[in-house]
Amino acid sequence: MKATEVLADGFGRIREVVHETVEGLTAEQLNARLDPEANPIAWLVWHLTRVQDDHVAEVAGLEQVWRSGGWADRFALPLPVDGIGYGHTAAEVGKVRVDSPELLLGYYDAVHEQSLRYVRGLAAADLERIVDERWDPPVSLGVRLVSVLTDDLQHAGQAAYVRGLLERR
Repeated sequence: MKATEVLADGFGRIREVVHETVEGLTAEQLNARLDPEANPIAWLVWHLTRVQDDHVAEVAGLEQVWRSGGWADRFALPLPVDGIGYGHTAAEVGKVRVDSPELLLGYYDAVHEQSLRYVRGLAAADLERIVDERWDPPVSLGVRLVSVLTDDLQHAGQAAYVRGLLERR
């Protein structure tokens, strides 16, 4: 199996968890906070999607789906349009409200497709390209993509856990 196939498989696994977690939920469930500081499913999935969109678009030299696909307008969040959720306060987390699973999954799926097209077009040697010299050692494309995968999978797992807790209420 080629490295790019492993990456594509990883992105596919995140998609499975996101869909299993979000499908069939009500707006109330998507936005429910287990306590006033907790991240709801809507924020967790929006954030992991924004991270993937932002980071993959940057290394691929593409426009973020958030803007190019009109998703920023559809979500109409009362937050800076380029934000991805890093450093959000509890109040800012609460501003990410989603009224339907279809909106959240539509954006996620659009980002997922852009990410897969990009990853499937890479050669193994491309993964060695340095994409961020602000770190020591500098970050290669392969490391950046694995970073996106691990961050997204952690947040998808958190969202699945929240769904499980909500279903037991």
